[in-house]
This record gives sequence, C-alpha cells and structure tokens, in this order.
Amino acid sequence: MKTNVTLKIEADLLQEARVLAAEDGSSISALLATRLEEAVRERKGYNQARRSAVARLRSGFDLRWNPTRSRGEMHER
Repeated sequence: MKTNVTLKIEADLLQEARVLAAEDGSSISALLATRLEEAVRERKGYNQARRSAVARLRSGFDLRWNPTRSRGEMHER
C-alpha cells in the first residue's frame, strides 16, 4: 500500500531535485522512494551484520590458548 507524504523543502532544492530526477528518467517521488528504500535496506543490513557479530563474540572463539608456565617452571633445573 502506498501512502502520500507531504514534504517542505526550499525552492532551489526542489529545482535541483527535478533536474536530478529528470537525469535519472524518473519523477521526484520515485527518486525519493528509491533513495529511502536504499537507506532502509542499508540500515537493515548493518543491524543484521551487527547482531551476527555480537553473537559470534558472545559465543567466543577457541584460540587454543594455554596459560604460560611460571618463571620457576621455565627455569627449573
């Protein structure tokens, strides 16, 4: 379902937007809708990647680390 949105912008910005839309072969409405969709998609992608990274950090990584020996153990004779 599509919904109309009212937008207040400066006249010179509107003129530049018309030129930009015409160069893309679309309307201002289509231009804005496309840009908003890209912004939302990018944010969703970022949030998904962030959740995935946090989950990996919480589960931890097996680094196969063993505590080092004490100085006395290393120099035991």
